Amino acid sequence: MPQRYVFEPSAQPNLPIAGSEQFFPVRRIYCVGRNYVAHAHEMGGDPEREPPFFFAKPADAIVPEGGDVAYPPATSSLHFELELVVAIGKGGVDIPVEGALDHVFGYGLGIDLTRRDMQNEAKQMRRPWAMAKGFDQSAPCTALHPAARIGHPDSGRITLAVDGETRQDSDISLMIWKTPEIVSYLSGLVRLEPGDLIMTGTPDGVGPVERGQTMTCTWADIDRLSVRMV
Repeated sequence: MPQRYVFEPSAQPNLPIAGSEQFFPVRRIYCVGRNYVAHAHEMGGDPEREPPFFFAKPADAIVPEGGDVAYPPATSSLHFELELVVAIGKGGVDIPVEGALDHVFGYGLGIDLTRRDMQNEAKQMRRPWAMAKGFDQSAPCTALHPAARIGHPDSGRITLAVDGETRQDSDISLMIWKTPEIVSYLSGLVRLEPGDLIMTGTPDGVGPVERGQTMTCTWADIDRLSVRMV
């Protein structure tokens, strides 16, 4: 009997569930751009309450619970962007804001690694950002914390330090678009499904990280993430 696939399929990308032996299978990764006012200002914009916009990373860009991450090729300006991660546990389309949190399984903390030089060039040439955002190991993330255990946090300090020096220090309460609004708006563009992750945008303080440096991230008293560039 012939094999069903011409080669063995890749392993299913996943994230561990904190306090459990189970895993969350990752389907897609959506990312929100410019969702903190201070970060929008440092990037040369002023969105206030403009509609959110999205880009994507491949599911296998996930690096579960951090560790060593390879510095990517074709860049000399790799930037960190610390973000709250929302994990979808129930699918839907055109989800109303008031029911959006019913679709959220849980939360984590992640880093949106960005080839900033490549992104800037793409912006200038009016080309897509895909290779600036969606490269290998570009989405380190903590384990996921179920909402059934921690609730639906709408505030909480998040920090990122490089070799012990704090670079980002903010609070998720400062997001322009809140979690229910993000879930609702995105579900009007695509059908959300269980396994989808949403990286909700980064606060100000983004900057470069070099080979050999370690990023240490914290999320209130919930979790921490450590990533070393190699």
